[in-house]
Amino acid sequence: MENEILAQISQKIKSIRKEKGLTIQGIADRAGVTKGLISQVENSKTIPSLMVLMQIIKALEVDLDFFFNHMSLQGRDAPILVLRKEEYEGFENEPASDFHYERIISKKIKSSAVDVVLLEIQPYVKKHFDTTEAYAFKYILEGSIKYVFRDQTVVLHPGDSMLFDGRLDHHLVNEYDVMTKMLVVYFNENIE
Repeated sequence: MENEILAQISQKIKSIRKEKGLTIQGIADRAGVTKGLISQVENSKTIPSLMVLMQIIKALEVDLDFFFNHMSLQGRDAPILVLRKEEYEGFENEPASDFHYERIISKKIKSSAVDVVLLEIQPYVKKHFDTTEAYAFKYILEGSIKYVFRDQTVVLHPGDSMLFDGRLDHHLVNEYDVMTKMLVVYFNENIE
């Protein structure tokens, strides 16, 4: 299932590039990455980090709304929101003392919503998640974590990131003796 997301991103990049008559080398130069990376992304062999994906989208000269179809990630008249660390709001997503969530920003944008949170996971925790209609982006700040999907296991370390469809059955495991801290961004579609 994660491969389906990778395939969708790969297909979209390749089709936009071809429609615009751009070369792999041209996109690589504009995005500040290697030709080999663009080729791997287009052939579903790797998923870029969020920052690299944003550079590729910018190099394709399309906006996020177009690239992510029904996800309204940026509103042209949306205000700039700044929230300081001391203003983060703690909340409980599920009854568990091993997890501490802090919401950074939750904002409805057009018919979609973006929810940005900090998640801390204590050592030696295993948690199965209910599926959700949101896409989830995870960026590891500290520690390491293992995500187990039906067909694939992914271990993330500081600086690693992952984007996946929340409808995939998954669980996470912090099998290490240190807390894991990650930035999590949920993209919810069709919010009324």
